[in-house]
Amino acid sequence: MNKGTLTNVQMATVVALRVVIGWHFLYEGLSKLTAEAWSAKGFLLQSRGPFAELFRWMAADPERLEIVNQLNMWGLTLIGLGLILGCFTRLASAAGMLVILLFYLCNPPFVGYFYSIPTEGSYLIVNKNLVELAALAVILLTGSGRVAGLDRIIHGLLGKRGRPAEA
Repeated sequence: MNKGTLTNVQMATVVALRVVIGWHFLYEGLSKLTAEAWSAKGFLLQSRGPFAELFRWMAADPERLEIVNQLNMWGLTLIGLGLILGCFTRLASAAGMLVILLFYLCNPPFVGYFYSIPTEGSYLIVNKNLVELAALAVILLTGSGRVAGLDRIIHGLLGKRGRPAEA
């Protein structure tokens, strides 16, 4: 195997990872969009850690909270669609990493932080958010949307537009 290239099996695995993570984002976004009264307020108010005041500030004003809610619901949905379809995969991966990082920083799994919101298991620094963020970094760096996704078509069209005509 040449340095910098993946085998077909390795790339198929990255594509499968991209689709599974995309499904997770899409499901979370759609479940929030279709919930009657979903709000990030409770999650933000539970914030602990170095950025707690920022997250509580987001929840403090109803207009600001509505913007956060809309960004959350639609962001998760669009990131999920982008990952599943392999459309603007790198942008979707980077946006997903930002969202997951914000979730992680809002309620980090550090010793001494206790939350009234139920959590899965007991973690020390590394939780599912950090694992998903690392997986998104792999997707970002591999360009799997160009192998199996709409990025292949998009890059093909854009590549032809920018090239001079051959003689």
